[in-house]
Amino acid sequence: MASVLATSLDVWDLPTEAKVGVTAVAGLLVGLLTWATAGSRSGERDAGAAGTPWRPPDQWPPVSAHFTGRTESLAELREVFAERRRARGQAGSASPLVVSVYGRGGVGKSMLIARFGHEIAGSFPDGRLYADLRGEVEAPVVPEEVLIGFLRALGVRLTTDPGGLAELRTLWLTWTKGRRILICLDNAHDGDQVKDLIPAEAGCVVMVTSRQPLFLLNTYDKRLSVFSEAQGVELLARLAGDDRVAADLESAQEIVRMCDHLPLAISICGGRLATRENWTLRRLADRLRDERSRLGQLEIGRRLDKSVRASLQLSYDDCTGLQRRLLRLLSMVSAPDVPGWVAGELLATSEPEGADQLEALIDAQLAECSGIDLSGVMRYRLHDLVKIFARELALSDDDESHRRAAVERVLSGYRRRAEAAAVARWPQDWGRRARPTGAEPAPAATREQTSAADWLNAERLTLVAAIGQARSMEMWELAWGLGRAFCSLCHSLRAYWSDWRAVAEILCEAADHMGDPRAVGIALLDRSAVAGGQGAHHSAMKDAERALEIFVDLGETWWAARAMRAVGMALFNDGHLDRGQGHLIGAITAFKGEDDRWWVARTQRNLAELRLAQRRPKEARELLEDALAVFERDRNRYSEAQTLRAYGEVLGATARELHAAGDVRAAGEDFARAGFSLDRAAEMFRLRGELWEEARCLRAAGEVGNPANALRELTYVRRATEMLTALGDSWGVARSELSAGRAHGRLGRTREAQESLLRAVHDFGELGDRWWMARSLRYLGEAHLEAGDREASVSVLRQARSIYRSLGNQAGMDSTLELLRRADG
Repeated sequence: MASVLATSLDVWDLPTEAKVGVTAVAGLLVGLLTWATAGSRSGERDAGAAGTPWRPPDQWPPVSAHFTGRTESLAELREVFAERRRARGQAGSASPLVVSVYGRGGVGKSMLIARFGHEIAGSFPDGRLYADLRGEVEAPVVPEEVLIGFLRALGVRLTTDPGGLAELRTLWLTWTKGRRILICLDNAHDGDQVKDLIPAEAGCVVMVTSRQPLFLLNTYDKRLSVFSEAQGVELLARLAGDDRVAADLESAQEIVRMCDHLPLAISICGGRLATRENWTLRRLADRLRDERSRLGQLEIGRRLDKSVRASLQLSYDDCTGLQRRLLRLLSMVSAPDVPGWVAGELLATSEPEGADQLEALIDAQLAECSGIDLSGVMRYRLHDLVKIFARELALSDDDESHRRAAVERVLSGYRRRAEAAAVARWPQDWGRRARPTGAEPAPAATREQTSAADWLNAERLTLVAAIGQARSMEMWELAWGLGRAFCSLCHSLRAYWSDWRAVAEILCEAADHMGDPRAVGIALLDRSAVAGGQGAHHSAMKDAERALEIFVDLGETWWAARAMRAVGMALFNDGHLDRGQGHLIGAITAFKGEDDRWWVARTQRNLAELRLAQRRPKEARELLEDALAVFERDRNRYSEAQTLRAYGEVLGATARELHAAGDVRAAGEDFARAGFSLDRAAEMFRLRGELWEEARCLRAAGEVGNPANALRELTYVRRATEMLTALGDSWGVARSELSAGRAHGRLGRTREAQESLLRAVHDFGELGDRWWMARSLRYLGEAHLEAGDREASVSVLRQARSIYRSLGNQAGMDSTLELLRRADG
């Protein structure tokens, strides 16, 4: 209602006293709404790094300083927007408003949307999102990429594979519900590229630009025409100067006509005139008359007089030799946009000099700023059609060896930066001496790790494109170096799973071409990590075993220890506990021989988790206490928090055993210690903005099994389920269903327990995780037994026994056989 009142000031012509009254009422409503909704999204507000509150995203592009005309178009958009607000206020609406602006390329669709979006910004307190769909190029952006970017902008931490388009669409609908967000989808190719990006929330507005009608539902379609002659002359005057245009109006009109009244062409001509004060409008008009010099790739029709090649050629001709060279070389970089340092690398000059030349191209209207990325760096791009123009010139004018050398310098620059970010985020992944353990204070290390994460979020698409270009140009060492850094960053963040998997494949391919066994082994470990994280445990084990063979043959003892641990984890995650423990113990011994206490401690934590699965909590506790001492001494807060979570789980298991044995006092002490450990771990992750890890802690807190805390534990599990659902972690949700089933069982809610456990069995079956499916079946059998349904209990317990037997999981077999004996008795 406050937004409707505020908008009405622009739509209705009201007396001053009425406007003051409306403004006061709107302000009061906004204040009440803010008070009523404060804290409703506290989880989102914590999504940033420690000490940084969550802020609504504002990705909206700036308004051009030379925005001209479009008075009628803006008036139409205002009326559409106001009518929609009135309709929502009176009868309500179940769907969002979608505004589609289509027309010829370069007609000014994006500028119009940018201008109107700033005008109505105050009506969208939950943010403004923008995506360039690049529908005019050969490889337009797929909806999955756009949804991932939008979800991250809204504070969603996609630290596990969110799945395909259907799953991302579900997340998008979830996170836009109840919000008022303005969304711009620029340069769409067709309706199929857009339809899955439209939210269901009626409070949202989607504005789409394209070259053709999209025929979307709930759409206001607006065809944007070229400028009138008067509007074209006005734009030219804004850029070149009123006096110059007034002095030769005839030539100005002729220039507008030869630009076919297209705003893009007129803007380029005006920009050239502005930077060449000695040029007359007649000289420019004379140059434009030669149709042979017009850019065919900028056609807006089938005839040459509909082309804007003349504008771009004129801009190019007026550049210095260095600027021309930069433009041509920029077109050879296959990335959506780049930071300023890339210009210096292309020209083999200093970064400031390259940046100056890039700014000159922006002044020439040949390059543009695409905004400031998440790491705070300005990014630049060539207009798609300008890039085609420049690429043609590069292929015809520049020697192939010079083009290749320039691209190689850029890829090398990205490799250096990617490796620096990866080492900052996870130094232990880069060798025993990547950074002395504990050499940096914890707060500084945390800031550096957060900065590395922001850098990857900003550069992900460009990095993937760079790795692909290195592969296509057969620059195998660069492809390997870039791919290795990218995989390390994804592994440490548990993010961008599909890109991680694709790059890991290129990493292995590059290593094979290099003929370097060590590089092959490292690549196999990276591919094993992503495969195991996605549940492909058999594939992960095969890669890890092959890597182990390679490193043993090479005498690379540290890497051999890494591979041995990877084999053990693959076996553990696949339910082969007895086989897995041997490799983990061997890896601990090997890391001790390497004097690498961080990997010793981490592998001890992994072994402790395996011991807990084997129902040996005392041994698990001793391992975790040793690991915790290392992480605390080295001030590694992330690993310390992970270990505290595992320690809380072990204390909970110990407390349950004591309680079952009748030692209520000792059990109560361990229950309290378990809760404290898990609360502390959750808080540490919450302060870092690690939502996935925080959810794991909450789920663990819901599994402690304290009879005096049963309802609160169920609440913890529900909160964890909500967080994991929002994050798109399907495995984590299945795991939480199992936890919920056990929590319901402790409360005596038999039906709810059985329903949750049945969902867990189904979900783990769908995921292909046989070990956790067996565990869910075992707990389901126990729930049936507690309810007195012996026949149902025996049926599911036999299924669990069969799976445990196939896995060689003796601990699971023993637990299941014990329950079967109870059922038979």
